[in-house]
Amino acid sequence: MKEKKKEGKKQEEVVEEIPEEIEAEEAVDPKDEEIKKLKEDLEKQKNDYLKVFADMENLKKRLEQEAINTKKYRIQSFALEMLPVIDNLERALSSYENKEDAFYKGVKMIYDQLVTSLKNEGVEEIECLEKEFDPNFEQSIMVEKKEGTKPNIVIEVLQKGYMLKDRVLRAALVKISE
Repeated sequence: MKEKKKEGKKQEEVVEEIPEEIEAEEAVDPKDEEIKKLKEDLEKQKNDYLKVFADMENLKKRLEQEAINTKKYRIQSFALEMLPVIDNLERALSSYENKEDAFYKGVKMIYDQLVTSLKNEGVEEIECLEKEFDPNFEQSIMVEKKEGTKPNIVIEVLQKGYMLKDRVLRAALVKISE
């Protein structure tokens, strides 16, 4: 009988131990929970940091590019204002008959100085006469049939066009062949 009591006791112990193990698995250690939460927070902070860092790098590159372009094209607004002055000086010089007159020579010197100053800053005339029409640099306002000329060739420049380095300041107004 004693043996049966021992066996019964062992069975009771086993039965009692099982719920304790189940409880142990279900009960999560608060430290583990806190560690898990801290790891998640750390990962979120890393991601946020990397996003902000990437944004700052992109902003830095964009601002550097804007500074380069600002420096490169700083004369653009001034040059645009000077183009009508150049046009008027060219009209005045072309209409003056006595090219040996001191007044003509003085106006020509002013014109040459202005053109040279703009050229030193990167403003160049668009050369398009007797070349194929390019809508990126020229604006066609007239079409005329001309014998012995291929179609789409610039046959007359009505208003000169100008470039500032690699930008079109003003497109040339041209007449093209049909």
